[in-house]
Amino acid sequence: MSLLVVGLSHRSAPVSVLERASLAADAKVKLLHDTLAAEPATEATVLATCNRIELYADVDKFHAGVAELSTLLAQHSGVGLEELTPYLYVHYEDRAVHHLFSVACGLDSMVVGEGQILGQIKDALALGQELHTAGRLINDLFQQALRVGKRAHSETGIDRAGQSLVTFGLEQLAVHVPVGEWAAGKRALVIGAGSMSSLAAATLARVGVAEIVVANRTADRAERLAEILVASGTGVSAVAVPMARVADELTRVDLVVSCTGATGLVLTADDVLAAVSWGAAPDPAPQTPAGLEERGAAPDPAPQTPPATAGRYPLAGLELADVVARLAAAAEGGRRLADAGAARTISAPVEADGCPVGPDGRSALTGVDANSLELHGTWADQGEAAAQRQPRRSTRTQARPTAVRLALLDLAMPRDIDAAVHRIPGVRLVDIESLAEASADAPMAADVDAVRGIVAQEVAAFGAAQRAAHITPTVVALRAMAAEVVAMEVARLDGRVPDLDERQRAEVTQTVRRVVDKLLHAPTVRVKQLASEPGGAGYAEALRELFDLDPQTVASVSRADAADPMNDDDPGRAS
Repeated sequence: MSLLVVGLSHRSAPVSVLERASLAADAKVKLLHDTLAAEPATEATVLATCNRIELYADVDKFHAGVAELSTLLAQHSGVGLEELTPYLYVHYEDRAVHHLFSVACGLDSMVVGEGQILGQIKDALALGQELHTAGRLINDLFQQALRVGKRAHSETGIDRAGQSLVTFGLEQLAVHVPVGEWAAGKRALVIGAGSMSSLAAATLARVGVAEIVVANRTADRAERLAEILVASGTGVSAVAVPMARVADELTRVDLVVSCTGATGLVLTADDVLAAVSWGAAPDPAPQTPAGLEERGAAPDPAPQTPPATAGRYPLAGLELADVVARLAAAAEGGRRLADAGAARTISAPVEADGCPVGPDGRSALTGVDANSLELHGTWADQGEAAAQRQPRRSTRTQARPTAVRLALLDLAMPRDIDAAVHRIPGVRLVDIESLAEASADAPMAADVDAVRGIVAQEVAAFGAAQRAAHITPTVVALRAMAAEVVAMEVARLDGRVPDLDERQRAEVTQTVRRVVDKLLHAPTVRVKQLASEPGGAGYAEALRELFDLDPQTVASVSRADAADPMNDDDPGRAS
């Protein structure tokens, strides 16, 4: 086994680098094809999630493999090799197995113990199988990782050590209020209908939101998810809308969870500013024109058009873009506009002089002129700069329960929601980076030690199985040679004793085979046991040398095994 993994994760790289290095679906395919085209690799697959990008390969040369895999990751991620290299980690052979098994158990996740990684490992294996880049080693490794992850969750309380990224994100949005109490009766918008978005929608229904709107580029997937939510028995109301309706829905929801595969922003600062500036917080039964039409009621005689629909927001006679530009100019001196650090809300009262916008930023925005908004931006920057000079505290400690007009949870990588929305009064944003900061202070369960013990056991067992499997082609070649010897001697006997009848010939042949099998049984069983131990790789070579086995015969057996890597027991199908 010459397993090599080269990658980066939330533990080794800042989110800004992970975001830039994220791989689209077509980039994964090209990466795997190029990996196999490279000389050191014979099989490979890639595990790419919000928090990690890891390339697994079976290589015949360690140093050449590290150089080639690192270069390929840089090429396909779009981040230069010199910039990417400081954040890369490398694991080889048993250490690589240990790493993947730890990942499968949730020990290396941002939220320790979360189970979503199992589905992502299954997807990585399926991709390698679909592209025929996963051979015997990758198949065995990833299938065993799925088994180890399931074992950890079934035999320990690792689930108590952590939770899904969705639940953890909702906790950060709720601050010091129980999630169920905070979410009760809220109207939520879920953008995306993939696995993470579906989990988010199911979690929202479970914690008690009143209504969920699902927006997705593929309408039938959004409709299917909405149907599943309605049929879930949670009592939640769910409806699917096209992506073109997202701006309208923003004006009526309390909470947004976004996780799409988009390469650009799904929600800009303009979108969010326009939405929160459109009237007060939504009523349980929204009375907007669209909401009335959906419920069969007649709209007001002269309904107003939400700014998200109009495409522009009149504020003191200025275009929305002009207002945002002035805010950005006012904030430029503080260098904080694009900061995506902690969970952010700029609506809490701060003891500072001269801010023209009151603590209730949402209601105070209406009618404020551009000069006042510039002053507010400067004032907010000064407040954040002062906060930075204080001793660093965790996200949970920094956040204070305040009136929030719109709560945003961005689980996408690269990000779906513009980080600049944290400057909008009444908006609270939690994203991957703020979750990483908050998870550093998350409590660890005692069961984590038990899971580490399981991982150690499984790594030893996997290594032993792989070493034993490595000698199997030699044992098969030995038995094939013995069978040829038996056949040749029986044929010679037929020439010397032609008068033997069929029964006598069959008895002689069977006797010779039994003798050969008994002579080979003990050494072949013992050599497999010895080969499974650390340092046992040399026994296969010794066996080939002692019995003068043809290397081509051994190689042909190995190729036959590699051509059929699939096992009947495929746990990935049930993950």
